[in-house]
Amino acid sequence: MFRYKVFLAVADKLSFTKAAQELYISQPAVSKHISELEKEFQLTLFRRERGQISLTREGEALKQKAMKLMACNKELEDEMRLLRGTVDGELRLGASSTIAQYVIAPMLARFKEMFPQLGIKLVTGNSEQVTESLVAERIDLALIEGAKRRNDLRYKEFCKDEIVLAGSSASPLEIVDTEKLKTLPLVMREQGSGTLEVIERALADKGISLSELNIELSISATEAIKSYLKSSPSCCALLSVSALHDELRSGELKIIDIDGMEIVRDFSFVSRQGELATAGERFVEFAENWRNDNLGL
Repeated sequence: MFRYKVFLAVADKLSFTKAAQELYISQPAVSKHISELEKEFQLTLFRRERGQISLTREGEALKQKAMKLMACNKELEDEMRLLRGTVDGELRLGASSTIAQYVIAPMLARFKEMFPQLGIKLVTGNSEQVTESLVAERIDLALIEGAKRRNDLRYKEFCKDEIVLAGSSASPLEIVDTEKLKTLPLVMREQGSGTLEVIERALADKGISLSELNIELSISATEAIKSYLKSSPSCCALLSVSALHDELRSGELKIIDIDGMEIVRDFSFVSRQGELATAGERFVEFAENWRNDNLGL
């Protein structure tokens, strides 16, 4: 079974080196596993051209079957663990950037204390990237921001989050209307970000498009945006209030009210259609209890 895991890692990364790093084995070991698979099936699974690799038609076919095989094997292992009354194995969890940085870490630390035998792998990225990882079955469960929904996935609301206009404490602004908002120098998250998606939808409800805003630059990391604001008193950014606790407490940044506009979104658990693995179910249950105890919801 591990040989198929190696094959899928190479098929996903299209790199023997990156697959070896992901699996914590040597590159020669990866090459040996792939060579043995090709000998076993008497097929060429990868094209090797000018230092790059790609899947052959036979490799693509094996990838689809191997993904199903790994999923069935994981389901079988989960069922056996459930019968033993234990939660171990591995939870492959994805989280969008804001949630990974400011929400999920304390939950994971406590969850790991409760289930020390469980291996946890956390994959981060913007909401679009994490969703792609879920669809590709590289992760089992995701916690994301954003408003887009796919029919082939299941969504379960975790909590509400507010996006606010933040600026340097040196800014003279306390409240702005939507016309003033259009003139402010703004720093925005990148395309594919769940935060940007929700902002765009809220602005559209007010008859404003992103192109009407005075966007000074786009930055993919919230921490970098906050650092930029601290050094640029004239600039503002629309950020999750979850990401601002420390800066609001220290007085480095402040919230500037937008008259007549409130941006609220859901943080949601997302999984593929069908039954969620035992470890995933346990984490969702735990997270909801943690939320009630720590967020007062």
